[in-house]
This record gives sequence, structure tokens and C-alpha cells, in this order.
Amino acid sequence: MSTVNPRRWWALAVLAAAQFMVIMDTSIIGVALPEMQKDLGFTQSELSWIFNAYVIVFGGLLLLGGRLSDLVGARKIFVSGWAIMIAGSVVAAAAQTAWVEIVGRAVQGVGGALIAPSAMTLLMMLFMHDPKELGKAMALYGAAAPAGGTAGVFLGGVFTEWMSWQWVFIIYIPIGLATLAATKLLPAVEARRGSVDILGAVAVTAGLALAVFAVVRAPEVGWGATATILELAGAAALLILFFVIQKSIREPLMPLSVWRVPRLGSANLAMTLLGAAWIPMWYFLNLYLQQVLGYGAFASGAALLPMTVLLMIFMTAITARLMGKFGAKPLIAGGLLVLAAGLVWLAAVPPTGTFLVDVLPASLVAALGMSLAYIPAMIAAMSGAPQEQAGLASGIVNTTYNVGSALGLAALTALAMSQGADQLGNLPALTDGFSAAFVGAAIVAAAGGVITLLVMKSDKALAANAGSPAVSAPQGEKAAV
Repeated sequence: MSTVNPRRWWALAVLAAAQFMVIMDTSIIGVALPEMQKDLGFTQSELSWIFNAYVIVFGGLLLLGGRLSDLVGARKIFVSGWAIMIAGSVVAAAAQTAWVEIVGRAVQGVGGALIAPSAMTLLMMLFMHDPKELGKAMALYGAAAPAGGTAGVFLGGVFTEWMSWQWVFIIYIPIGLATLAATKLLPAVEARRGSVDILGAVAVTAGLALAVFAVVRAPEVGWGATATILELAGAAALLILFFVIQKSIREPLMPLSVWRVPRLGSANLAMTLLGAAWIPMWYFLNLYLQQVLGYGAFASGAALLPMTVLLMIFMTAITARLMGKFGAKPLIAGGLLVLAAGLVWLAAVPPTGTFLVDVLPASLVAALGMSLAYIPAMIAAMSGAPQEQAGLASGIVNTTYNVGSALGLAALTALAMSQGADQLGNLPALTDGFSAAFVGAAIVAAAGGVITLLVMKSDKALAANAGSPAVSAPQGEKAAV
């Protein structure tokens, strides 16, 4: 049995900070993109690879990270993840060419894929003794993710405007070292016997990468081109191979039986569509601010700061209470529909728009939708997972969000480029392209809301114990005081 760790709240601070930084790594480069484009030679359509190189590897390896966390021990994997994250940050900061930058971002993704599921497992171990404490801890930890994503846009502006774009990566080096020094606050974890499905991890990661690559290139080579068809077919074959492997081996990376857990499928579908709408929104909103309205890096980041404040207020003080009253399903569906409304509003931005009239109100509506949906979807996805699959459940829910983010950004980048977003300097054309992306993201979010209403089962017990998922740390793991 687990004992109560007297330093658990300090440990939570370390875990929440790690979650904040891992997710911030997907967004901090946002406002630095124009400068990186100039220095490293990226084209307008290739810019999304600075983001996707991280997210594809991160999302593709999260299941492996969860499995290693269960087998090797969550604290060891957490430490290893930060060591790799630091190494990737060094490569990304020192890059002089586009391909080296992409490699550095991919290495960062490997580190993030180890950090995220191990942090969630450690959180469960620290607070599973008390459902109320677990609910509070989950709320704080969950709020760190979208807050980190949006705060990264602001901090990236600060670094890019007054220092250089390299600092969006350099900052991870001292923070990573400080986090490693603080890991003594985390509970020690015993290793368990078992094998690791390396082939499955390679298949799913390669399949996702090839799918995104095909979608990003399709506007240039043609959707009906032989290369595009072969790439998409190859991606499908790799993903099918992944599921065949999972069904045939004794200790799969993702036991297919886990999908029998109530609400796991519908909640993860909601997370996929949430990521596919939210991440493209901030990506293209930032480009609109800089490339159409002429904002500098700092001003662009500062313009999105109100979204961060709203996210933090709602996720830490309001969403958990609403979930306790209404349950997960209404909040997930309602949040996605509110996000869709904000995106429709953003789609009306003109080439001569202003921040106060055309950006701020719509961005706050979108942020409200995100803050309503994210934590309930996370909790609904993990609430029924058995004890021995804590790391797996965490890996799946993080994977679906990040896979949705990568595929959504790839698809909407292709849409935006086809509608004029590749015509730098042509403000009407750029605006048309960005507006098309916002419309596409709105459709994705609205579809997520409707699907959630139709397929997700309500759970009165989950509503009564909001924020208290019935997930324990893997059997055999003990919290050390």
C-alpha cells in the first residue's frame, strides 16, 4: 500500500511545472517562426514542421513512455526524459540549417514523451489516498497544460523581440537542470517485470510522421499525385501494422482491451478533435498578428496573454466546480461548441483589423471553450482505467491530443496555403488563407461537440466526484516518504 507523502504538494509543483514546460514547448516557438524562417530558410508551408517535428515524435512515443514508466519506474523515466529534453534544446538552439532544427525538435519530443506519462503516474501515486486531494491536484496539473501552451506564445515573444529566437530553446537548459535537482521530492518507484514493444512504438510513430508529411506536401505535389497516394497508403499500412502487433504479442504497447474502459474511446476522440482545433487556432492567429497586422514578436505574444489568464482562472477555480455539478459530458461538448463559436468569430478577421475589435473578444471565447473541455475530457478518459494501466491511460490521452494537434495543423496548413496563406506580403490573400484555417478548425471543434453529445455516456458518479479519477498507480509501486 502507498503511504501519504508529506512533501506531496511540493512534488506536485515539480510535476505541474514539468507539464507546463513540456506543453509550452509546442507553442513557445510560435512567435519566433518568422525570424526562424529568415535565418534557417524555411518556406511558408514548411514552417509547420518546426512544430510538427516535436508533436509527431511526442505523440507517437507517449504510449512507449507510459509503458516504460510502468515497468522501469516513473521517477527514473521522468529524469531520463528531462535529460533528453535538455539535449534536444541544445541542438535546436545551435541549429544553423532547417534540417538540424527539425532534428533538435524531434529529440525534444522524445524527452517530452517520457516526461508526460511518468509525471501523471507520479501524481496518481502521491494523491490516490484521498479523492478530494486527487481532484485538486488533477485540476492544478491539468491547468498547467493549456496554460503552458498559451504562455509559450507570450514568452516566445519576449525572447524573440529582445534577445533572439535561440532563447526559446536555451531557456529549457537551466529549467531542466533545476527540475532534475528537484526530483528528490518525487516518490521512489519500484521496477516491474515485463517487456517493451519497441516494434509497435516504431510503427505508430513512423505511421503518424508519414501521414503528416503527406498532408503537408499535398498542396505542392497534388492530392492525386502518386507520391501523395503512396505516402498516405504507407502511413495507413504502418498504423494497421501497429494494431496487428498489439493484438498478436503477449505484452503490447497498448493492449486493445483497454478500450473497453467506459468513456475512454469517446473522451479520447474529444481530445483528438480538441487538439486539432485549438493548436491550429493559436498557430494561425499568431501569424495573422505578425504577418497581417504587423505586430512584432513581443506585441504578438502579449496580445495572447489575456487567453492565458482566462484559462488559468477557469481551469483552477471554475471548471472543476462545474464538473462536480454537471459531469464531464456537458462540459466537453459545450466547451468544444464554444471553441467553435470563437473560431467562427476569428474567421471574420479583415486585412485591416484591430486587436481590440477583431482578435481579443473572439480569442477569449475560444479560450473559454478550451478551459471548459480540456480537464473534463482528461478525467473522463482516465476515470475507469484499472490500477495496472495508469501509465497507459495517461499515455493514450496525451497521445490523442497531440496526434490531433499534429494532423489538424497539417491539414489546416494545407487548407490555408491553398487559399492564399503562402503569399507573403499580400495581406488580403494571407487573411483569406488564415480565415479558411479558422473555419476549418471551427468545423473540427463543432464536430467534436456533436459527437460527444451523441456517443459519450453520462456518469453521475464521475460528476459527484469530479476531478477524482479512479486511477491508481501501477501495482507494486510504492510512494517513498
